[in-house]
Amino acid sequence: MPLTYIELQCIVLLRKGGSPVVIIDKDLVAASSTPLVLAILKEGESYGYAIIKRVGELSSGELEWTDGMLYPLLHRLERNGLVKAVWGQSETGRRRKYYRLTEAGVEQLNRQRRQWQVVDQAMRGILRMAMAPAWRPA
Repeated sequence: MPLTYIELQCIVLLRKGGSPVVIIDKDLVAASSTPLVLAILKEGESYGYAIIKRVGELSSGELEWTDGMLYPLLHRLERNGLVKAVWGQSETGRRRKYYRLTEAGVEQLNRQRRQWQVVDQAMRGILRMAMAPAWRPA
């Protein structure tokens, strides 16, 4: 019997070292991708592959983005005026597109940061309540 969508979204894979890696639901990835990229670009100008590597570093390897996910996001951010792209050269002389945050991007990052702080606070509260010894589901 084939797995349902929800089952596929909840599968836990094992890394080489045996530690579990949770597949993050695509809705959560979509919701978090813009603030992640904007925050990375707030650190300074960057290019696609470096952004993908930085996401991996920031998530301790838990988030593994692909080109097919990142570049449509970068193009959308550019169309919306949140990032600016310029062609440059890598250390090896190859052409590479570099992305930098615009003022509108900084403002959007600040708005999204505040939104995520509210969500984080709510999640921490509900998890604390769920873990309390006296708590019982209705």
